[in-house]
Amino acid sequence: MVENGVGKGEGEGVGGAGHGPEEERLERTRTGGIWVSVVVAVIVLVFLLVFIVQNSDSVTVHFLWLAGNLPLGVAMIFAVLAGALLVALVGTARILQLRRSAKHRLRKPE
Repeated sequence: MVENGVGKGEGEGVGGAGHGPEEERLERTRTGGIWVSVVVAVIVLVFLLVFIVQNSDSVTVHFLWLAGNLPLGVAMIFAVLAGALLVALVGTARILQLRRSAKHRLRKPE
């Protein structure tokens, strides 16, 4: 049966661009993944730069016995980086603990 000039099974999908069995899909590559990562990193960097520029008022930061003046945006980014570092350290310790436990279980067959 022919509808709108297209036979049955032909041109499935919008605009006649069906996915037939003969159509090959492109494989994802590491280079493509790196490209996407770079684009995302550049977008995040632009947002960070805008954040720092918009929060450029100077504030006094006190930490332990030290004190200093920094732009507010820079001080906040330092706080975020310190928090991320703390999470990374705890995560690394947990991963090492799990690896050590897995190696121990492999050595002792039950």
